[in-house]
Amino acid sequence: MSRALGQIDLAKYEAVLEAAAAVMSERGVQAPVDEIARRAGVSKQTIYNQFGSKAEVVRVLAARRVDEITAALSAPNAMEDPKAALAGYARVLLNVLLAPRGLALFRMCMLGADVMPDVSRAMYEAGPRSTEAAEFFGGMVVSTRQSALMLGMPRTLTDVDLDHIANEAAARFLRAYAP
Repeated sequence: MSRALGQIDLAKYEAVLEAAAAVMSERGVQAPVDEIARRAGVSKQTIYNQFGSKAEVVRVLAARRVDEITAALSAPNAMEDPKAALAGYARVLLNVLLAPRGLALFRMCMLGADVMPDVSRAMYEAGPRSTEAAEFFGGMVVSTRQSALMLGMPRTLTDVDLDHIANEAAARFLRAYAP
């Protein structure tokens, strides 16, 4: 069955996103679109047809990451138990941002900001840029942990550590911001 004009092949779309995340985490923001296309098994033109630019690929990747990280805040019972929702959000935030691939993608955007500011801007606008309260909470959770890992100073966080950080950040945040 042939596709209608303008219809996106979801398998190719997902392959491009997966390949882009892998290639950019390995080679940085300057990773060639040709390499992303090769790994995705698509043509370079397919990437431009589906996304328009490399910056848009990064924006989509970042938006998906934000959706994954913030899912706990949108859960049906989040308003009934805000501390649990915030702690759940904090756990996912730590797991995603401090994982090797998360660090590599963040490092990629930082290193490429001067060379390809549109790509770094797309990632920032899809992620960290939101409200002051959200930025404050994210900073409490991630704080110096991400910086240390980015500088090659690994620190293993156990599940107990993650729970402590998440619960402490949620409690402090609610004391500061709850009515």
